[in-house]
Amino acid sequence: MPASSPYRRASLDRGWAGLVLLTIALHLSPATGQSSQGQLRPTLDAAAKALAGGQPERAFPLFEAAHRDSPDNLEAARGLVVSALEAGNLAVAEQYGAEFLGRWPTDAQLLHWTGLVYFKQQRTTEALSLLRRSVAQNSSDFGSRFDLALVLLTEKQYAPAAEELEHALKLRPDDSLAHVLLGRAYQNSNRTLQAVTHFQSALKLDPATPLGHYHLGFAYESLGRTTLAIAEYKKEIARGSSNPEVLFQLGSCLLETGDATAAIAELRRAAQLDARNGDIQYTLGKALLASGDNGAAISTLRSAAGLKPSDPSPHYLLARALENAGRKTDAQSEWQRFAELKKAQPQQGGMASGRDQ
Repeated sequence: MPASSPYRRASLDRGWAGLVLLTIALHLSPATGQSSQGQLRPTLDAAAKALAGGQPERAFPLFEAAHRDSPDNLEAARGLVVSALEAGNLAVAEQYGAEFLGRWPTDAQLLHWTGLVYFKQQRTTEALSLLRRSVAQNSSDFGSRFDLALVLLTEKQYAPAAEELEHALKLRPDDSLAHVLLGRAYQNSNRTLQAVTHFQSALKLDPATPLGHYHLGFAYESLGRTTLAIAEYKKEIARGSSNPEVLFQLGSCLLETGDATAAIAELRRAAQLDARNGDIQYTLGKALLASGDNGAAISTLRSAAGLKPSDPSPHYLLARALENAGRKTDAQSEWQRFAELKKAQPQQGGMASGRDQ
């Protein structure tokens, strides 16, 4: 099954990385909150307008001026953190976040924004702590639950991530990205049928959901529904996606159906976009071998072996391609290298390698 292979799972995780960054951007919203002193209102309104218009660099000095004039103003404090965060100035956002949490330790928005600062710095332990505190202070806030789930997913804590997303979707059932993330959590905790339902819901709510067809296709593939998976991958590509992982998954499925020619076309496109991806090179070599093009298979599988030096699988196929080409001595060297690498791998469930040869 595709979902059981660590190589195919790695592919899904790479596709996921891009979605994480996009998801943060789509769900980051300007700080809002308390009324402030009348003389600060024009400055705060201008700052909020700039932030809402996607101009955090313009918003930041306005929030800074408001904070300078009124250090006790919580709205200005929140705005400083979120505008620095959106502008990508993480060091400044962290500095202000820590300072303001010392003064307002139970403010849900400050906890939320500062948690996201830590997340973008890949400091997930600190991010989880603050996001959990934010949820505890305001359990009915969709954004803090959503972002907590996002961090939990990146940490592969699928069950608690699913729980947060279930709560989040009760608050905002029409959020397509939340359905995608919940589908991801279910997919990775062996609840694939439920995952399919949420991927379908996401696409129904928004047919342009980022990587929606990709994730639905992968779920179908893990259920053995290869024809449906191929259709979803093709839909993702038809939307204009040039993601090499989508092309890789499509090529892999086509190869599984025996259509080596179509598989080679997709896998070559994937390899052009991600030439250093050993999994793509391996699968392309496998397709070339299946098509009878031993010369191209040998070259491609040598590249795969170089990119995955501890992986025995490219050497296995390389030995077969060399034998087909009549190069018995070279083939014997590859058989020996395959045996050495396979022996060196830790045993997993009675098998040394999770990849089909």
